Amino acid sequence: MKRLCLALVCLVALAGTAAAADLARPAPAPYYKAPPAYVPYNWTGFYVGVNGGGAFGSSAWNSTGSFNISGGLVGGTVGYNYQWGQAVWGVEGDIDWADINGTTNTLCPLGCKTSDSWLATVRGRLGYAADRFMPYVTGGAAFGDIKASTPGFAGASTTNAGWTVGGGIEGAITQNWTAKVEYLYVDLGKFNCGFACGSGFPTDNVSFKTNLLRAGVNYKF
Repeated sequence: MKRLCLALVCLVALAGTAAAADLARPAPAPYYKAPPAYVPYNWTGFYVGVNGGGAFGSSAWNSTGSFNISGGLVGGTVGYNYQWGQAVWGVEGDIDWADINGTTNTLCPLGCKTSDSWLATVRGRLGYAADRFMPYVTGGAAFGDIKASTPGFAGASTTNAGWTVGGGIEGAITQNWTAKVEYLYVDLGKFNCGFACGSGFPTDNVSFKTNLLRAGVNYKF
């Protein structure tokens, strides 16, 4: 009987020791998966896109003086960016169908009209990469078809080369798609219309200057 009681006491003691050991053992630490490291947006790469917007400016004939022109344009864009630190260097070209025109009756009772049917630019760009947003400045060459006409006369047209300067801001919508808004000032210089436009002078220079406000969407490869 004594042996049985002693065995029971030992069993109880062992059970208590095991329970105490279980209570003293710390619970395993919860496992947390670290979030993926954030990678800033990189602007480097080729891109293509579409753009469109409005134009307002002025044309001047020697015989009539200056008058307002306005209209719209829409077309395509292609370019390349290279990001170095937060600086983004790039080159961009675009060609747009345009309907920009204006008419004056000053010293021209029948109406002297200047119009542009297409406009293209080839520009350098310099931007500042603020992650997914990039303000930029831009400038380069501009090309367009200028036409001067007066009812009853043949009129004249030419493809002129000029210059452009401006700026804008572009933002990354996804990894591949970006959207932009920009302003460009375009000066396509002058050409001589003369007698073809009904002027009484052999030389009647016609100028074309316009401001472009447009938006665009690009796909970056």
